[in-house]
Amino acid sequence: MSELDDFASRYAEAWCSQDPEKVAAFFAERGSISINNGPPAVGRAAITDEARGFMTTFPDMVVTMDKVSRDSDGTKFHWTLTGTNTGPGGTGKRVRISGYEVWKIDNDGLIAESKGHFDSAEYERQLKGE
Repeated sequence: MSELDDFASRYAEAWCSQDPEKVAAFFAERGSISINNGPPAVGRAAITDEARGFMTTFPDMVVTMDKVSRDSDGTKFHWTLTGTNTGPGGTGKRVRISGYEVWKIDNDGLIAESKGHFDSAEYERQLKGE
């Protein structure tokens, strides 16, 4: 397993941990994550809050690494999230959605910037159980 594969695999495991600080630890101190071109969460505290939101919404969330690759856009982490929307105000519906993050990795081997993408219309459809 390459160093990049190992990093991505451990990152996926962190998302499954129900400990949002484990996700934030993969990011540089002033790193950022944005989802579907939304405003970035900047810094580990904000990234922790972003991860906590997903973990609260999906208490049984499992994130699997589908693949990780490098191309002209940067490092791409492809993932699949499965979980049941049983958090506060949840619909109780199962969700299975795939997407990817484009990473910029800093000199310390941490994520300086992550731009996440997934089909939000499909996600909303599944949340409603349609």
